[in-house]
Amino acid sequence: MHRPALGAALAAAVLALTAGCSSDGSRGVLPGTPSEDSAASSPAAASPTAPSAPPARGSVDVASTLAEDLESPWGVAVLPGGDLLVSSRDEGTVTRVSAEDGTTTRLGSVPGVAPGGEGGLLGLAVSPDFASDRMVYAYFTTASDNRIARLLYDEGRPEGRQLGAPDTVLRGIPKGTIHNGGRIAFGPDGMLYAGTGEAGDRGLSQDRESLGGKILRMTPDGEPVHGNPEADSVVYSLGHRNVQGLAWDGDGRLWAAEFGQNTWDELNLIEPGANYGWPEVEGRGGGADFTDPVAQWRTSEASPSGIAWAEGSIWMAGLRGERLWRIPLAGAEPSAEPRAFLEEEYGRLRTVVAAGGDRLWLVTSETDTRGTPGPGDDRILGLRVR
Repeated sequence: MHRPALGAALAAAVLALTAGCSSDGSRGVLPGTPSEDSAASSPAAASPTAPSAPPARGSVDVASTLAEDLESPWGVAVLPGGDLLVSSRDEGTVTRVSAEDGTTTRLGSVPGVAPGGEGGLLGLAVSPDFASDRMVYAYFTTASDNRIARLLYDEGRPEGRQLGAPDTVLRGIPKGTIHNGGRIAFGPDGMLYAGTGEAGDRGLSQDRESLGGKILRMTPDGEPVHGNPEADSVVYSLGHRNVQGLAWDGDGRLWAAEFGQNTWDELNLIEPGANYGWPEVEGRGGGADFTDPVAQWRTSEASPSGIAWAEGSIWMAGLRGERLWRIPLAGAEPSAEPRAFLEEEYGRLRTVVAAGGDRLWLVTSETDTRGTPGPGDDRILGLRVR
């Protein structure tokens, strides 16, 4: 695998920040050359002259390497001021990474994390009221389930002991050696959203009483939200296999990426109460009972984890596909075919985070037991995109 030589030092213009599951396999087609039988299959493009449509092809430049030698990085949350909090799936720890110079500070471990397979310490999110409550939210695997807890972050305590005891806000999400979901994020409405997996039990995705194979929406205290499809439930959408990407576009629409089984990975536009088909259907063609994905890819070319919205496009990190996908949008539809960047240059890509304007942070995932780590892995890259 080709890996460009990268320095650990940040480029002079430092990025100012505002804001995982598939086996190894064959490589896909070259980026920018989609075909009817391969990666970037999307609905008919919206008018290319639509005012809201970004450029059709776009571009990605790696501007800097913020940090190197990270162990099994998974979730990323952004602190006010731009520094990053990064979870280690297998170590169960949270590390602060300076957005200015990449300096790392170990905050501490999250008690109760039981790493195994694809489980461990997964997604992170910062409270919308962090300035006053200092709360960091974590999605993690325990010996019995996946759950979401919040922890007080006290910078005044010694390094390694800056996280308080977990206060569980939601428990009982099914766990397994595979398909634990794990992405959490606060939406524009101030509510907490979580993408879950069906933990290898396909029937859970269509079981409305199960939290597995769903997108969940809850208050910061873990309670169902007024306006959810069912008043007493945190379930927001169902019929998912393994959701690890959540992002909102500039108009507040929620997008989610999820792993297919053997045929199609998906990018979905999420509507409350909609059923996205798994395990009855994979990819498009579900008929009136199910909501089709907006775009789909062969699993060898994507296996998507994190997604972010920037410059009018959804950016999707691919694990098995080892590439960053760009999906330009005109409203709720792609305005051009998806295009791949950084193909096989940095290995498996786990998380992508919007950094304001034309900038993104991109986190690699070579140390997750399925990659081939090289010197410097894993790393956080600073990107400029359009």
